[in-house]
Amino acid sequence: MTTLHLLTHPEATHVVDGLVGGWYDADLTERGTQEAHAVAAEVAARLSPALAAGERVAVVSSDLVRCRRTAELVATALGEGVPVRLDRRLREQSYGAAEGRPVGSCAWRPPASGDDALHHHDGVPGSETRWQVADRVQASVREHLAAAPEHLVLVTHGGAATYVVTTFVGMAVEAVGPVRFVTPPGSISTLRLDPATGDRRVESVGDLGHLGHLGHLERSSR
Repeated sequence: MTTLHLLTHPEATHVVDGLVGGWYDADLTERGTQEAHAVAAEVAARLSPALAAGERVAVVSSDLVRCRRTAELVATALGEGVPVRLDRRLREQSYGAAEGRPVGSCAWRPPASGDDALHHHDGVPGSETRWQVADRVQASVREHLAAAPEHLVLVTHGGAATYVVTTFVGMAVEAVGPVRFVTPPGSISTLRLDPATGDRRVESVGDLGHLGHLGHLERSSR
């Protein structure tokens, strides 16, 4: 049995500052750091029996700071011998020239109903299409699952997380254009692959129960 623990980074500075995220390398806020500690404690509690049984655990993260700091806290909570592997393919969608600028200061064209959402370009220089994001995230997830650890902890962003889920369940990239899975900041999603039956089980998406004591409010994690 392979379990994928999908984490989205908690609150980041660009969100509270009203700036466009994407590849803009924002850090966690003070609140986000508290939430990251709570995420790490929850993951460690869930994986403690697996580690005691000698099962393998891998931690892979987007290389952007807000994810990397979250992943490092998780790895520390899991104990020695669990390093963090950084993978830039797990970054959020790039918003090109708009990144780091105030939200609304750069004109962009969202896809309209009936458009090809997967290949639509928003008109911002340097920004990615959803297809480009899905393609690179899909390659990353397939590679890390192929390494076949019993537990794969994957830390990414709210937008990119959708393509982690669609890759895990085997959805063709051509079909994911309008698809969105809601994974709020600091959430944990649990997906399991049963090698005996081939079943790909989506057991939870966007779980925030571990943040309840912090009075978590849903925010955009992009």
